[in-house]
Amino acid sequence: MSFPLPPNATIGIIGGGQLGRMSAMAAARLGYRCHILTPEDDSPAAQVAHTVIIADYEDANALRAFAAAVDVITFEFENISADGLSLLEHLKPVRPSPAVLRISQCRIAEKTFLNQTGIATAPWRAVASEAELDASIAAIDLPAVLKTTRFGYDGKGQALLRTADDAARAFAELGGGPLILEGFVDFVQEISVIVARGADGTIAAFDTVENRHRDHILDLTLAPAPIADAIAAEARHIARRIAEGLSLIGLLAVEMFVDSRGKVLVNELAPRPHNSGHWTIDACPASQFELHIRAVAGLPLHPAIRHSDAVMKNLIGPEEAALWPEILATPGLIPHLYGKAEARPGRKMGHVTRLFPHGALPGAFGIATALGPLAADGALPD
Repeated sequence: MSFPLPPNATIGIIGGGQLGRMSAMAAARLGYRCHILTPEDDSPAAQVAHTVIIADYEDANALRAFAAAVDVITFEFENISADGLSLLEHLKPVRPSPAVLRISQCRIAEKTFLNQTGIATAPWRAVASEAELDASIAAIDLPAVLKTTRFGYDGKGQALLRTADDAARAFAELGGGPLILEGFVDFVQEISVIVARGADGTIAAFDTVENRHRDHILDLTLAPAPIADAIAAEARHIARRIAEGLSLIGLLAVEMFVDSRGKVLVNELAPRPHNSGHWTIDACPASQFELHIRAVAGLPLHPAIRHSDAVMKNLIGPEEAALWPEILATPGLIPHLYGKAEARPGRKMGHVTRLFPHGALPGAFGIATALGPLAADGALPD
């Protein structure tokens, strides 16, 4: 297949969640069809796609049939089979590459890559036994965070160690090695940058945003982040360096901490669209999803600029999903629902965006007023 992809070409997306859904919608605007591979029936992405294959991510026959039906392949989350993606790479172009996925799937590989690239992270040690955990605690000191090396998200697969007595319990609860111990970062802000890189090496990075979490799940994103210009610029520079170091073709979310001294430390990488970039759908001429599709399809990248400031608020679980009628009745709230049938606790059911004039992002009181019914729980920036 030659690039850029012509109109009516088919983009294969592995994963059927809301990120695949919004990617497919962006692809449709650019004249492409999307083919979804997912093990889920009636997934959010399948509801808006041209075709869907219901199969396991490691089903070799299904992967071959999937590859035969598409022109290029991408993915919408990391918890898929890197081996399956490598099989697909021999059949059709895969963007981002399986090599990028393997790095992002393993916290040890991720931290190793970042440090070798000259990117600062929290201090860390690989842990394969209780003896190694004790030695790592001695080296890093407490408090620290013990994490699984794979498949952790929204606070899952990790434990905060405050005292030495926490170590053995956490080691057992996390299933033993391989694990990673990371020094606890006394951060003042959590920030992120979404960056796209095309096959020609062109890079476009959105503005640095601030992320506020509740119960380890992203609750609010403020665009732009209310931080010093120098820190915001450094975060974007870091994201660009990482995209180049990975030889990325596609989209990358770089999650970072800002500590009390103003130092930026990278926490995690996600080589796909990201929850902290949802604000770009409404606040930018080209969203993170459009830039993702443009990079995957070999199209020119649009500048990652915004025409408005924005606050994105996730709708999490049955309590916030129940506010849907009030959200629809509130002027200024831009609603996005993901088509999920069951509103389980902790599940992201949708999000809303509130726009403000460029350079006029308000403080906490103004945001609370603008979010209306969604401000009732008090989960607002300080």
